[in-house]
Amino acid sequence: MSEQVESNPIREAMMGILEKQKKAYIAEGVVTVDTRIDRIDRTIGILEKHGRKLSEAMAADFGHRSIEQSKITDIDGSIGPLKDAKKHIRKWMRPEKRNAMFPLGLFGSRARVEYQPLGVIGCISPWNFPVQLTFGPLAGIFAAGNRTMIKPSEFTPVTSDLMKEVFAECFDEEEVAFLTGGPEVGAAFSTLPFDHLLFTGATAVAKHVMRAAAENLVPMTLELGGKSPVVIGKSADIKLSATNIMAGETLNADQICLAPDYVFVPENKAQEFIAAAKDSVKKMYPNLKDNPDYTSIVNDRHFDRLNSYLEDAKEKGAELIEINPADEDFSQQEFNRIPPTLVVNPTEDMAVMQEEIFGPILPIKTYTEIEEPLAYINDHARPLGLYYFGQDKQEEKRVLTHTTSGGVTVNDVVMHVAQEDLPFGGVGPSGMGSYHGHDGFKNFSHAKAVFTQSKTVSKLAAAMRPPYKKASPT
Repeated sequence: MSEQVESNPIREAMMGILEKQKKAYIAEGVVTVDTRIDRIDRTIGILEKHGRKLSEAMAADFGHRSIEQSKITDIDGSIGPLKDAKKHIRKWMRPEKRNAMFPLGLFGSRARVEYQPLGVIGCISPWNFPVQLTFGPLAGIFAAGNRTMIKPSEFTPVTSDLMKEVFAECFDEEEVAFLTGGPEVGAAFSTLPFDHLLFTGATAVAKHVMRAAAENLVPMTLELGGKSPVVIGKSADIKLSATNIMAGETLNADQICLAPDYVFVPENKAQEFIAAAKDSVKKMYPNLKDNPDYTSIVNDRHFDRLNSYLEDAKEKGAELIEINPADEDFSQQEFNRIPPTLVVNPTEDMAVMQEEIFGPILPIKTYTEIEEPLAYINDHARPLGLYYFGQDKQEEKRVLTHTTSGGVTVNDVVMHVAQEDLPFGGVGPSGMGSYHGHDGFKNFSHAKAVFTQSKTVSKLAAAMRPPYKKASPT
């Protein structure tokens, strides 16, 4: 590692915390089930005690964010996984019996896998769901018996400062260390020799984090994103499809890594889908500009980025359909809100088809045969999520078997991430590794192979040991 990194005072301070946590972990010895449950209980207690304050902090960071939405997605969305881990932790901790190689098992030899804590897990969490994506992973991290150091996003400073405060109330720094700051803190954090590093965020940033972690061969879980496609089959209920898609598209103003990024609609049903999309938004949000349920874009940078996508699409000839039920003027507003906007039949040179959108903009592409969307999806980077709508089971099977994505939701969007018993993770450019539920416990554990040899086999093995050629009789 370079002298510049070694002499970095920010890194040196964090390194001191990491060494303290590693020493405490070693001194602890066996991490008992009671200790693991206690850490989970304290984490749940933080959310139950400070849930309202955390939701208000997120609203302050976004300019506006629905308190009710934050309770559902970030507070309840974190308590659920933590309680699930607490419920199953004893079962997960049991050694797994494996088969000893034949015929060793017949003579008493035994094989098993024991799940051991990794030690100290580094966590870099993002801004879009700042509480859930900080607290949620702790279910697997604590269930597996680890300690953790957390670096939250600088884009949500009010929430990050509050999380630092409430963690300090319930955890010693040797168990949980919360490190706030800007890019320089994040860069130094990525160079630390953790036992595992979880990064949730943008693919472009992940490349830098992975490069830094590689200096210490730190194993990683990357939860990224990409352009998650929606395929509406010819057998789909268009009204229901539009309702579910637009609910996902408007949740958190579509600032979601799993958000539908573009939709394939049968050519002869495109207008029906557009009309249904307008109706569904109108029912959820009769007005948008001052609606307490509609989230604003997190900051000026992202607001300007999204508007540049729309301007680019318009300049290149796209049909833009702004869904603005109350016909409000957004040219002057208190918050950075963007009405849901459909981009009909975009071309590939448009930014909306080249970049992950992360905002309430939805490109709509039409097709005549199912092979067309499949070919398009397979010609692009593998996404974090894929969504199929339809009642044709053969077509559904074809879509699922002829595409590769991190996960799939059928007849809805995003919802597979809410299933705690399913692994959540990407594939290729959308990430590596997965967590949630039992998969999270295993992801943050070391699966140690243990083989116990029997005395009988040991005695029989003597015949197979040197000298292989017996001395010739004289």
